[in-house]
Amino acid sequence: MKFQYFLSALAFVTIPFVSSCSSVDLHEEQMTVAKAQKEIKVGMPSSAVVEALGAPNMVTTDAERRETWVYDRVSTNVRSSSSGKGVWLLLFSAGGSDFQSSSNQRTLTIIVKFDENGLVRDFAYRTSSF
Repeated sequence: MKFQYFLSALAFVTIPFVSSCSSVDLHEEQMTVAKAQKEIKVGMPSSAVVEALGAPNMVTTDAERRETWVYDRVSTNVRSSSSGKGVWLLLFSAGGSDFQSSSNQRTLTIIVKFDENGLVRDFAYRTSSF
């Protein structure tokens, strides 16, 4: 009986943590250089660019009132590992362990230039990693 009470209490305590985690749209595709190369074509309308890449981060116009759209994406990869013995109870740990972590960031910038009719006239991209 006490064991059932313990399990019920444990579930009651952990459910808010699990349900409060942010949700991720599984249908959202990650923007990559390959996707830009595959999807963006010279002559396509701006509506097709929005459909392929989503809304741009920045829109500017040149002296001839032609739009340029800029897409900036940053991703951070974190790798961590720990070794050692310990007992985990909810969010607390007992025992010693060695913890190592490393991270790197990657950026992708896509620039799409439109002509006076709203059609793609040129596009470029740049990636970096640090």
